[in-house]
Amino acid sequence: MTLMALGEAAQVSVGYLSQVERDHATPSLGTLAQIAKALGVAIDYFISAPAPHNALTRAGERNRFSLDGSSIVYERLGADFPGNQLSSFLMTVPPGYRSETVAHEGEEILFVLEGAITQRLDGEEMVMQAGDSLHFRGNRPHSWSNHTDKPARLLWTGTLALFRSTARPRPTVAKPQTGANKPVRNKPTPKEKRT
Repeated sequence: MTLMALGEAAQVSVGYLSQVERDHATPSLGTLAQIAKALGVAIDYFISAPAPHNALTRAGERNRFSLDGSSIVYERLGADFPGNQLSSFLMTVPPGYRSETVAHEGEEILFVLEGAITQRLDGEEMVMQAGDSLHFRGNRPHSWSNHTDKPARLLWTGTLALFRSTARPRPTVAKPQTGANKPVRNKPTPKEKRT
């Protein structure tokens, strides 16, 4: 598949995909989900994110993870069950972070728990403080950044299918630790490397 074909299928610019391919950019979780969908694989082909065993998650006990090369720390809130439509995460965004611009299917809700972010939506820029929320269609081009010198904590909920997939799951090698914020990645077995 060419970068152009992948970009069209994933709704991501060829220039940005080229940066990701050369390890000059790290996609957000949402963009990685779009790339995975375009390639016909589950997002867990690229990462192994801890999944809650049931719908209850407790503060201080949730598993934390980040994408390799990214400074954002995610805490997965939602569970997977037949028919569910929502994904939900707590995100800790470091000072100076700036996301890529994306557009995708579905809808999103952002709620700022602590700190502040600058949200860009269809060319409009808005500063969101603790307690502010925004609900929008994902097909509107959007990006955001932490313009402050303090971390921001966000509650993100959306209908973008991040970990729901009919693709064959890959075996998990690394086991996340509670409270760990290091990247968790699947490593191919010797048999997978040959195919």
